[in-house]
Amino acid sequence: MANRKILSLILAAALMPLPALGSDTVELADGHPDSYTVKRGDTLWDISGMFLRDPWRWPDIWNVNPQIKNPHLIYPGDEVFLSYQDGRPVISVRRSGERPTIKLSPSARQVDLAGLAVPTIPIDAIQQFLLRPRVVDSSLLGDAPYIVSLGKERLVGGTGQRIYVRGFNKHATGRYTVYRQGDPYLNPSNPDEILGFEALHVGDAVVVKQGDPATLVISASKREVLAGDRLLPVTEEPLNSHFFPREPDSDVDGRIISVVDGVTQIGQHQVVVLNVGSKQGLDVGHVMAVYQAGDVVEDPYVRRSPRAYDSYIELDLEKQGGIDGFSMAADRLVRDIEYLLVEQWERFTDPNKQDIEEITLPDEKAGLLMVFRPYENISYALVLDATRPMHLHDIVRNP
Repeated sequence: MANRKILSLILAAALMPLPALGSDTVELADGHPDSYTVKRGDTLWDISGMFLRDPWRWPDIWNVNPQIKNPHLIYPGDEVFLSYQDGRPVISVRRSGERPTIKLSPSARQVDLAGLAVPTIPIDAIQQFLLRPRVVDSSLLGDAPYIVSLGKERLVGGTGQRIYVRGFNKHATGRYTVYRQGDPYLNPSNPDEILGFEALHVGDAVVVKQGDPATLVISASKREVLAGDRLLPVTEEPLNSHFFPREPDSDVDGRIISVVDGVTQIGQHQVVVLNVGSKQGLDVGHVMAVYQAGDVVEDPYVRRSPRAYDSYIELDLEKQGGIDGFSMAADRLVRDIEYLLVEQWERFTDPNKQDIEEITLPDEKAGLLMVFRPYENISYALVLDATRPMHLHDIVRNP
């Protein structure tokens, strides 16, 4: 009888649904709805946050419906609803007004409605960064055609004015974007390393006469056009605003190295620059957490132990391990002498300071951001949530 009970328990356990290997439980948000009707102005991030505690887990519970057109997109009027499969939460969409397509005449056309779908994040905040390159290396602009003159007695140019450009081939035509090289993006972990340069969008121009110099007319200007500004061809890059929020596939650690518009404190829906990019594993839609580095504080009750100075040099090269061993020992001795001098100076200037133990407080989470335009070693990201002010050089890592 006992064996039968044990066998029954084993069979029951074997028949229970198990979570997929390598996955953990997706937690729903407190007070989540069972369903939601999408409205104009919504974003996928907003909708995901209604249902999930961690909105970047959306791909883990999204149920693609192959019966509808563009199953990965959500439109205003669609109903997003929660259900369960084998005990696991699943999000599905019920398309608004789904009916068979009625073809009225041979000339009837299907209209692509992808542009009407809700974007992942507010498109107005990032559109300018998607349409034009914002990060360049010095060689790209350095080799580009440049404005040699703005015309007689003109120092600055604006919309409708002519400019004269060298560096084009004799058959150059079409539209160009005018750029000015901005500040370099420096790697905070190695200030001598330039990750790229900010490309300042000055304006747009069109070729009206070929030659050397070629003549162009400024069709639009964002700021004053100057002699020396560079020109690059206008590229019609697809504006992709529909992508799933998700966590990076591997661990990524970086820093905020710049803030667009030069503000000192960073809040929701502001664009920041990170010192990590596609080379480090970042892609469009990756969500990163922002952390304020923990402050270094003094412990009022704990005194640090005095440093032990135990370096020495053995005059016998054989005992010291040859020239290499002698060199390493000399380095250790110099290091200890430096430490000793600093310690004595601290004792002289503040008799109590050298005894105070300093500790580093834990990093504090400040919010979330999403990468929307990665380059090789740099990424542009939009701040989605800010629970406290963010600053330059704050840490970014997997959420």
